[in-house]
Amino acid sequence: MREINLSKILFLDIETVSQQEHFADLPENWQHLWDEKTRYQRQELSAEEFYPQRAAILAEFGRVVCISCGFFTQEPSGLTLRVKSFCGHQEHELLQAFASLLQDHAQGYSLCAHNGKEFDFPYLSRRMLINGLALPPQLDTSGAKPWEVPHLDTLEMWKFGDRKNFTSLKLLAAAFGLPTPKDDIDGSQVGAVYWQEKDLERISRYCEKDTVTLARVFLKLTGFTNFDDFKVVSSHA
Repeated sequence: MREINLSKILFLDIETVSQQEHFADLPENWQHLWDEKTRYQRQELSAEEFYPQRAAILAEFGRVVCISCGFFTQEPSGLTLRVKSFCGHQEHELLQAFASLLQDHAQGYSLCAHNGKEFDFPYLSRRMLINGLALPPQLDTSGAKPWEVPHLDTLEMWKFGDRKNFTSLKLLAAAFGLPTPKDDIDGSQVGAVYWQEKDLERISRYCEKDTVTLARVFLKLTGFTNFDDFKVVSSHA
């Protein structure tokens, strides 16, 4: 593993929901596109039944409602993880705010997420392009060779080359004896909390907990055992 500079890593987690609450709310042409996209994944389910289960995780049919990110600073009181969340109904605005953070304050940083290479990073990139936003350098990796991409992924780090293995952040935290980030809701419930409860604050808190847990897991994976009790400071955007 390459030498790691903790002060140059941006830890992040995203929460996504479907474009519409119900399949029937989609324009007719998008209903057909969904049917075509998921035809071989649905098994016995209809396109309408499958929509609430999977639409949020496909960038063409979902959208970002929260991005939580954190970075370490060394302060007189000790190591501190400063966490900031971008959360809202207007995806364009929150993506623009996050892109500005990357461009203005995170030049030279590596991005770190759990399963980030398969989900968070490409999802953010796709949604930014769909929203007509220029990709910040940290996400503009199209055509880059794998070793040229500076992203960090705790799932990939845990795999040790075992490509068939998938371990959730919750399970990995438990394996390391870390507090679970799923003490309120989990990812499968975000859609209901968004559409039915309209509770962005609850989603933001959940997303931040995942980001803090991600940082703790990263420290365990990289041997930074002296920093188990870092302080967390949160400020909502």
